[in-house]
Amino acid sequence: MFLSDIQKRPKMSIEQLSFHGLRNLQPFTLHPGAGINLISGANGSGKTSLLEGIHILGMGRSFRTRQIKNAIQHDAGELTLFGRLAGEHGGSATTLGVRRLRDERELELRLRGERPARLSDMVEALPLQLINPDAFRLLEGSPAGRREFLDWGVFHVKHEFLTGWKRTRRALKHRNALLRRGRIDAKQLDAWEHELATWGEQVDQLRRDWFSAFLPVFEQTLSALLPLEGLSLHYARGWDKKRSLSEVLRAARASDEHMGFTQQGPQRADLRIRVNKKPAIEVLSRGQQKLVVSALKLAQGRFLESTLEPGTAGRHCVYLIDDLPAELDDYHQQRFCELLESMQCQAFITSVEPNALHNRWLPDTPVTMFHVKHKGSGEPGQPGLSRLVEG
Repeated sequence: MFLSDIQKRPKMSIEQLSFHGLRNLQPFTLHPGAGINLISGANGSGKTSLLEGIHILGMGRSFRTRQIKNAIQHDAGELTLFGRLAGEHGGSATTLGVRRLRDERELELRLRGERPARLSDMVEALPLQLINPDAFRLLEGSPAGRREFLDWGVFHVKHEFLTGWKRTRRALKHRNALLRRGRIDAKQLDAWEHELATWGEQVDQLRRDWFSAFLPVFEQTLSALLPLEGLSLHYARGWDKKRSLSEVLRAARASDEHMGFTQQGPQRADLRIRVNKKPAIEVLSRGQQKLVVSALKLAQGRFLESTLEPGTAGRHCVYLIDDLPAELDDYHQQRFCELLESMQCQAFITSVEPNALHNRWLPDTPVTMFHVKHKGSGEPGQPGLSRLVEG
């Protein structure tokens, strides 16, 4: 797949956002551009909160807090997020809505005006990739973050993956519960091990198929940002590659019972990123790490689009990029912006300085600028609200 292939495809984009009760932002309705959207403002003004709202809308969770109630404005009783995605080829628009009452634990989800909507349908309708300071965790964090990245990609291009993933998690949960009992029911354990082995092998196969197709897209994307010799990306499935999962589970029963959980299986899968056989995190500078992570995230969207038939409509990735200039010199900022331009994607990019990225685009690149203005409340102990303005 080449960048020119992507440019020929019709694009999905967010054409309206309406947020109420989100952190320190005044209620607003925003009509973003279909291309590059630059959001500037002072530190603490609410730029990242805007990205957070889009992330909650498309993912059902925040990237800043584990509890969404913490994203509700201090004096508001609820958080309400609404988005409308432009219809493709003259088709009807798709609407998404998220509502969270402060005193309730569950999110209320709406898709195309219908409720209750399934979170998986929301995620499928609005594919998002986030590049922010925490994205370094993809390299330096636990395998769980890399598995999430891996499974996001498989979920969006392999429609049968979600069923297999759910069945695998269910079987794993039951096997672990049996292991913790102390006295194992052999028949039950046999049944759940069979279930885990069957669906775990299917999940692994889907992951491997996805990875083999994704890898060249990642390598091409990385070369556009940062030609880096010796960098390798490998998929590790989570158990001995020379044995079946059923063999591994049977052989590990005594050890797993002692530990109280299943030690090998698809729940241990990982993506290993190395430079000359050393962990990338130990070799690369912070700027290089950001570019490698960015290449992974951008390649996700590029690969998703490569799975569409030429000339057809479909799901297209929206990129949330918090503080793009951080960690990058002028040259690599320019390379990053040129790659986004060539992808003709919709992106929401924050920076402190209004003009930090304004002049990095070609004249015909659609760029829409927004500014977040902070205003103090004037009351002791009460935070002020910020207003989002275009231009």
